[in-house]
Amino acid sequence: MASFSTKRTNLYIFLSAVFLTNAIIAEIIGVKIFSAETLLNVAPAQLHLFGDFVLDFNLTAGVVIWPAVFVTSDIINEYYGVQGVKKISYVTAGFIAYSFLIIYFVTTLPPAQFWLEVNKTDAVGNPVNINNAFAMIFRQGLGIIIGSITAFLVAQILDATVFQSLKKITGSRKIWLRATGSTLVSQLVDSFVVLVIAFYIFGNWSFTQVLAVAIVNYIYKFVVAVLLTPVLYLSHYLIDMYLGKEHAKQLANESSMSTFM
Repeated sequence: MASFSTKRTNLYIFLSAVFLTNAIIAEIIGVKIFSAETLLNVAPAQLHLFGDFVLDFNLTAGVVIWPAVFVTSDIINEYYGVQGVKKISYVTAGFIAYSFLIIYFVTTLPPAQFWLEVNKTDAVGNPVNINNAFAMIFRQGLGIIIGSITAFLVAQILDATVFQSLKKITGSRKIWLRATGSTLVSQLVDSFVVLVIAFYIFGNWSFTQVLAVAIVNYIYKFVVAVLLTPVLYLSHYLIDMYLGKEHAKQLANESSMSTFM
């Protein structure tokens, strides 16, 4: 039977892998914008924000799996403290940057002629430039990359700090409060930072447009943070079973003192 020390390390590796994988995938698929109203088969929201600016619930595809990052971050914080979250956040930011560099490099590779030929039309015969499509899908602008990585790191550090501050007040009780509270604070910052850097500083959006889109994104994250509460409690239950309730409690208590590694 594995010792508590081994289980403790294995759990951190597993949670870190879930965190890193979902964060990288979310960044890569984030270039697609989808309509939440069409998905839910409801009428467009047509929100009138800041004068004549009209906004619907159009979101990046990355938000589909970002909730997994929220939950995993809170679980890591609960059992491994601020240092545990910071460690995997820095590693993840590095791998996101690495992924973008590799993606940029492969989009510059000359395409094989046969690849262009066999993919020159789609299923209904429309002409396709597969090489251009590949580059357009996977390559993101420098502003978006800088904005997303900066917002990710700022939000994660803020989330970890607020989570532990609330934990000192609530103790082992009210997991929902520190998890939801930290997410709501950190994602408020994240929603604005990424848009300001990517589309206001490096792009051509007006500040009014940045505010409007950020508010819609934050509404989504607010709703998701609340809905994920049962998942958070289920995760804690499974971890208690894996580590043993007393060991899990011990690890959670140690996390408040940032003793992890």
